[in-house]
Order: sequence, then C-alpha cells, then structure tokens
Amino acid sequence: MPIDFTNTNLLWTSILAETLYHLGLTTAVVCPGSRSAPLAIAFANHPQIEAIPVLDERSAGFFALGLARQQKQPVVLVCTSGTAGANFFPAVIEARESRVPLLILTADRPPELRDCNAGQAIEQHRLYGNFPNWHTELALPSLDPVLLAYARQTIIQAWRSTLLPSPGAVHLNLPFREPLAPLPEAPAQARALTFDEKEFFGFMQTAPAVSPTDSHASALSLSTLPLATWKATTHGVIIAGLAQPESAQTYCEAIARLAEVLGFPVLAEGLSPLRSYGHVVPNLMTTYDLILRNATLAAKLTPEVVIRIGEMPTSKQLRTWLAATQPLQWIVDAGDRNLDPLHGKTVHLPLQVEHLAALLSADVAPASPYLELWQRAETQTRAAVDQFMRDTTSLFEGKIAWLLSHGLPSETPIFICSSTPVRDVEFFWRSSNLRLQPFFNRGANGIDGSLSTALGIAHRQSPAVMLTGDLALLHDTNGFLLRRHFVGHLTIILINNNGGGIFEMLPIAQFEPVFETFFSTPQTIQFADYCKTYGVEYELIETWETLEKRLNPLPQTGIRVLEIQTDRKADARSRQNNLGQFAANITLHPYAS
Repeated sequence: MPIDFTNTNLLWTSILAETLYHLGLTTAVVCPGSRSAPLAIAFANHPQIEAIPVLDERSAGFFALGLARQQKQPVVLVCTSGTAGANFFPAVIEARESRVPLLILTADRPPELRDCNAGQAIEQHRLYGNFPNWHTELALPSLDPVLLAYARQTIIQAWRSTLLPSPGAVHLNLPFREPLAPLPEAPAQARALTFDEKEFFGFMQTAPAVSPTDSHASALSLSTLPLATWKATTHGVIIAGLAQPESAQTYCEAIARLAEVLGFPVLAEGLSPLRSYGHVVPNLMTTYDLILRNATLAAKLTPEVVIRIGEMPTSKQLRTWLAATQPLQWIVDAGDRNLDPLHGKTVHLPLQVEHLAALLSADVAPASPYLELWQRAETQTRAAVDQFMRDTTSLFEGKIAWLLSHGLPSETPIFICSSTPVRDVEFFWRSSNLRLQPFFNRGANGIDGSLSTALGIAHRQSPAVMLTGDLALLHDTNGFLLRRHFVGHLTIILINNNGGGIFEMLPIAQFEPVFETFFSTPQTIQFADYCKTYGVEYELIETWETLEKRLNPLPQTGIRVLEIQTDRKADARSRQNNLGQFAANITLHPYAS
C-alpha cells in the first residue's frame, strides 16, 4: 500500500497499518469516533486489510474475538477516546481466559489535554488492568525517521505479544493532536521525497511468521516423560477438555495415538472436537457425566492416573469424581497457567499433545478389563440416551443439542452459548464423523457478546450455526447491527424458555418469589417482531421434523433465527428426573461385579 503523506497523523497510522499487513493482519474492526479518525482512515484505505465498521464497542470486541477464533490469528480493534475503550473490556477478559489474540488500538487525547477537563479524556494507559499480555502507549505521531522506525518496531512487538507466550489481548494507546481529518500538511508531504518504502518494510518479507506454537517447543523427550508410570497402571484415563486447536484433525489423531499406546479410555468434553471425529478415537467416551451418576460404577471406575489434555471439562459430575478420588494427574498444556481448580496431585507437562504424540512409539496396548468396563458403560448409556431422545416428541431443550450433533452438514462451525446450552451439549452430544467445528466463550463463561462472537466466527466462512438461549441473545441485541457488513450465513437456534433456565437446576430455584424475578428474569419479547426490526429472517419451529429440515442443508447467505419455545420448568424437571437414570441399569462385566 502506498504510504499516506497527507499529514503527520496519517503517515504515522498508515505505517502502522502497513506494518500489520506485513505481519499477517487481514481484518480490522473499527468503531466510529473523532479522535480515532487517523486510524480508521488508515485501515479503511488499505487495499489488503478488510476494515469492518461496528457501531457498538462491546459488540465490536466480541465480533473481533469471533474473527480471531476462526482465523486463528490476531484481529485489530479500533476505537476513540473516553469510555469507548471501556466497552471492549469484557472481550479483553474473554481473550485472556480463552487465549485468543486481539490487538486493541485506543485513540487518546494528547498529554496536554488530559487531567484538565478537556472532555472525552480518561486514564486509558492501564485501562484493562492485568488482563492484556502487554500494554503501552505510543509516542505522539512524528515525521522523525527514528520515531517512525520506533512505531514500526513497537507494532511488531505488539503483534508478537498477542501470540506469545500464550495468545491474548495487547493494548496500545495512541494519542493524536489535530488535525484528525485528512487535511494536508506541507512537512508531511515533503517527507515523501526521502521515504524509501521498500527499505523501510523490506526486511519484514523474510521474517518468519509468528505462531503460538513457537514458544511451546519443549525440552521434554521420551526419556523424561512419565511413560513407565502411565503404562504401569491398570486404571488410567485421558480427559480431553475444552479445545479449539489449530488443526482439529491433527489434535484428534494425537490423542488417539496416546490412547492406543496406553490403552486408556478418552473422556471427551462436549465442546471438544473429538466428539465430531469419532472415527479417529477408538476409546471415546461421550456419556461419562451420566455414567458417573451411578455411584457403583463411579467407584469401580476410580482412576489411578489421569492425563488431562488442556482445560477442565464443563461436567460438574466429573469434577466431583476427581476431587473425591484424588488420582495422580498430568496436565498436557503448552500454556503457563494453573489449570487445576481441584488443587490435586498435579504435574504440568508444558507441551502440546501433538508434540507428546510425536514422541510415542507405535505400540498398541491390549484392551484391559478397566477399559472394557468403560466401553460397556458407554455403549449402554449411549443407547439409553439415544432411545430417550428418539421417543421424546415434546420440545425438550436437551434434544436440540442431540439433534445438532448428527443433523448438521459436515464441517459446520457451531457456536455454543454458555449456561444451559453447553451443559446440554455435555450431556447429550453424540459422537459422529461430521468434523463439526465447535466454538464457545468459556474463558470467563459469560453470556455477553455471544451473538457478535458467532457472527465473527461465521464471517466469510462456511455457513455456521449458533445455539443460544433467549437471555443470551437479548444480552447482545446490538450484534444484529453487524448484518449490513456480515458476509456469509448464520443460523441462530434460539431456545426461548422465557428466562434463565440454568437457574432452575440450582438450589435457589426453591425460593420464591425472589427466584423468578431476580434470577430467572423472564422477558416478554416477541422475537418475530424483534427480528423484523433488524431485517433478520425468522421462523417459529414447532416440530422436530421441521428443525431437521432447516438444519441440512443450510443457506449460504444472511442471518436466520429459528425460535423453539420450550417449558423451562418442565425441562428442568426432565433433567433432574432422567440424568441419573440413563446409566442406572448398566449390566456390569463379571470383572467389575
């Protein structure tokens, strides 16, 4: 891109944009504002960077988060000074907790207009506290060649810091003096005569691309791994937690290799890609939450060794079981965070499971009685769940997750909202070979920004699906303002149970009248009218047959809401009555009796 020499501010910001382009940036999400005008112009004018305008900063933050999840690289967020940047904060928190790379550029007043009641000026330098990987403030724009080089190198460092040592947000605060509009300045225009663009950026052409995996190379070797301990046990399990790996196929194959060598069952979180690569992992267990509700089985399945891949699964039942049994646990994760909320006998192996699998031999362990017990329990429990779902004709919320697991086109990206949807996925999501792509915001487990995140995931990708409740959708209504600039398709499966269904499963549900008003918080929204306001396609789904037809095939363009109205209290009773029954009558192998 030709550097913009109109004035000092635009020279500064166009160098910033061009540097980011050389680093690999493809998308910038830009919120409107006066102070950020030089940044907005630089990204809008760059021919190789897609600049997407978003009115609401909170929606913009989560939209960028979704884009970064899908692209697996940093996305830039731009806003003006004042409270604008504060609205990015929830997305910054989620980026840190979920390890998603974001580069946040907040425009600011120059130093002489701070702390003097100049207006739209707040303390922005440490706006996000300790949540960013790194934060700093750039110098004021300058024509000085030394400072132009400083700006370039600071941007390079910022980009690297979004990825290393673990992906997350980086915040750069950029002060600007007038003119903010593209008004000509003779000194800046004269600078064009001495600026050698090829020399300034040329070295970046040969620089290696930065990847989060670069910092994850481990000194661990086969001899330093606890393989002898793992192989010596007769009761070992692999737990695959939340994961959005760079390559789902490679990730699943690596876990399968580990399971084959050790002969361990693989307990796969509902949001793990493993459940959509069932043909890859022979020892896959999808109903462990239900199995562990059988106290007799839970005791007989007590592990001696646990190898956990990444974060802890959603299942509270699993957590309770691990806390009670206290097995030796190794956590395989390339990051540097503490991932053991149970504070057990835990060893951190700082590497990716793909690297671990590459160190293993080609041995295949024989099936053990312990593995056979898991397999028997899985087969019988899965059959009970599937039969229950086939027999269920009423619009039970849990059946939606079950249908989605095998009713979508292959390789469909699906965003699953927090609260009840993720738990129904954990309980009921079947194994398949559809290679579905699960996405989620489970870092901080909030419902904020869900729609915007889903739209970011779907933008310029294959047709995508979102599974959400009514409150989560209402919490991000401004996400629909993205429709004008959205390219692709998103089908929103809206579970409307008129309130927060997750609270019905908690002890607080017994306490009326405060429960319904302050926890369930029912809303009287007519979603058909709501969608009409935003120009979004809407359909009320009244039968399972209709839902199945709408899921496959999916449209190629637009945003569509499929509303399913359910009975919140009846569905809560169904879960309470049935979750413990699916594995209640398992026929035990003689070994286990």
